[in-house]
Amino acid sequence: MTSHDHSIARPRRLRATESMRALVRETTLSVNDLIQPFFVVEGHAQRQVIASMPGVLRFSVDELVLEAKVAVALGIKAFLLFGIPDEKDEEGSEAWNPEGIVQRALRALRRELPDVVLISDVCLCEYTSHGHCGLVHNGMVLNDETLPLLARTAVSHAHAGADMVAPSDMMDGRVSALRVALDHAGLTETAIMAYSVKYASAFYGPFRDAAGSTPQFGDRRAYQMDPSNAREAMREAFLDESEGADMLMVKPALAYLDIVKSVSASTHLPTVAYNVSGEYSMVKAASAHGWVDERRVVLEMLTGFRRAGAKLIITYHALDVARWLKN
Repeated sequence: MTSHDHSIARPRRLRATESMRALVRETTLSVNDLIQPFFVVEGHAQRQVIASMPGVLRFSVDELVLEAKVAVALGIKAFLLFGIPDEKDEEGSEAWNPEGIVQRALRALRRELPDVVLISDVCLCEYTSHGHCGLVHNGMVLNDETLPLLARTAVSHAHAGADMVAPSDMMDGRVSALRVALDHAGLTETAIMAYSVKYASAFYGPFRDAAGSTPQFGDRRAYQMDPSNAREAMREAFLDESEGADMLMVKPALAYLDIVKSVSASTHLPTVAYNVSGEYSMVKAASAHGWVDERRVVLEMLTGFRRAGAKLIITYHALDVARWLKN
């Protein structure tokens, strides 16, 4: 019996050096996979610190343009905008105001950076005095009565320069309502990134602090999804695909990689993973205490989203990741 007969499988041969590992790497992370979210506020020369999201700021339009140019220089080509108005009311009418904060930001970015992809969040929660994502009557969030307001907001954003609108409200039928309204307005080329699978998650806390969108009563579990449900996620994704969505989002990402994988494998549209505020802030807090290596943890997380099937990743880490990948 020769020594060859006792040979063992040696997968380590393909791990021996960085060059070898790079050669056989199955999943890659690129700056082209990243979407940078931005919070936009009224005023001039505003760069407001968000205590619960270290490193993330709220920008006035003039400062947003400067920060966006930094992102573009790093290779980031897509931005998702959230508006934070000074005035709120029961309907959230600032959401569709042609001179609203998001509309002005879109026009400024389109003028200064004509080649980037501009995506606008379409929801009412940042604009309503009660903080819910739709009209409220007797303590109930109304579905069908909210749809025309969301559609009106989407059309307003598209006219201002949005390449893509992203309804995050989780009202039934909103993708169809937006598609019909956009097409009727002659905006047939405006794409829709649907927040298709949006869970009622505890990971949103820092975002609500950043956007001032905490509900004034109750919570959002009557319209956002139960974190226990997976089959329901697929139903939501299939509905949005059938109603005319161009991309399907899963939010949050980290605790829902099984959902990212299922949506990616079962639909014909690009899947987007939202690396949400709570996920971001946990890493920042642990890193600040020296408990984790921020760079390695973030790159591992985002690679995991890609491995699960995400084509694109919305992440507050985008600028840092772009720098790390560049260096």
